[in-house]
Amino acid sequence: MKARVAPHVAELPKSGIRKFFDIVAQSKDVISLGVGEPDFDTPWHISRAAVTCLENGGTHYTSNLGTPEIRQAIARYLTRRFDATFDWRKEILVTVGVSEAIDLAIRALCSPGDEVLYHEPCFVSYGPTIRLAHGVPVAVETRAEDAFRLTVAALEKKVTPRTKALLLNFPCNPTGATLAREDYLAILDFCKRHDIILLADEVYSELNYDAADGDKLCSFTSFPEYRDRVILLNGFSKSWAMTGYRLGYACGPTDIIDAMMKIHQYGIMSAPTLAQAAGVEAMDFGDADVARMRREYKKRRDYLVPALNGLGLKTLMPKGAFYLFPDVRSSGLTSEDFAMRLLKEHGVACVPGEAFGECGRGYVRISYATSLEKLQKAMARFADMLGRKL
Repeated sequence: MKARVAPHVAELPKSGIRKFFDIVAQSKDVISLGVGEPDFDTPWHISRAAVTCLENGGTHYTSNLGTPEIRQAIARYLTRRFDATFDWRKEILVTVGVSEAIDLAIRALCSPGDEVLYHEPCFVSYGPTIRLAHGVPVAVETRAEDAFRLTVAALEKKVTPRTKALLLNFPCNPTGATLAREDYLAILDFCKRHDIILLADEVYSELNYDAADGDKLCSFTSFPEYRDRVILLNGFSKSWAMTGYRLGYACGPTDIIDAMMKIHQYGIMSAPTLAQAAGVEAMDFGDADVARMRREYKKRRDYLVPALNGLGLKTLMPKGAFYLFPDVRSSGLTSEDFAMRLLKEHGVACVPGEAFGECGRGYVRISYATSLEKLQKAMARFADMLGRKL
């Protein structure tokens, strides 16, 4: 009998996050620190733009690339925030979330057997997305000793003549790590020397706690001398609390954006029309919303890091995103046992670090996209489990 499921799909493991949260869904009185989703509602003026679009009959397909209005808004936003310049007519593609943008980029670039470097710990979809495109995922370990920054020294150990691209995510899920300007330049130079395309997942770019409100931010697209080999992958979910809108975008050289558009054209057609209208409002008038949410996340981070360190769980101070990655080995438990015991006996959900790669063993991911009151209750339960006082 012929196999009903393609082997490369059958062999794919299920998401470590989703596997764990199937258990959470069946539990009561659980404080969830596991979901990577803002706890804020989408600001009403952004949702109102979608409602207005609906009222005005905006229920039809758009251009495969996205409406001119949203592509122009993206171009304005990237220039204003990152000093990055893109031609909205041919260098910007609007997608169904940044996840689709990542998938399109990998499929557009990879032939069977091409290698794609990516760092671990990382977002859970990177390795599987590369495999589904018949590429070869090559993990590059980042370490706590380097504050989970990606170093060129580590990349040089894994690059080969078969390496086609480098996929990375800073600020990083799950570690909260960020890069300094010199790191951006060193990685870009590495890609140029080895003729590699850089896929920059910058969906957490606005959640940078070293930047003051209104400061320009750094991006891999901020350096025009390298723009011919950088694909920016970004979205609206994290910065503007728009997870349910499923809206993202990719920006880069025309030949690669055109290739991505062809795949998008046959598989998706266009991103949701109402979501695109909301995206224009977010980019043009949503800076204050982002700043407000960023300040609240920072308060939560500044509470949690000392609390966890005080409980004996070594935790670095993250400079971005809304995650902590504490080392739980001092508890004497594996990260999976730690997370399971915390959930079943104390009613707090977090994610075992190995869900984000083998080098995540011994750590757990904590999302602080939840209220300070809940975080305080969760820390009390951590203390109970560890037999310590806050």
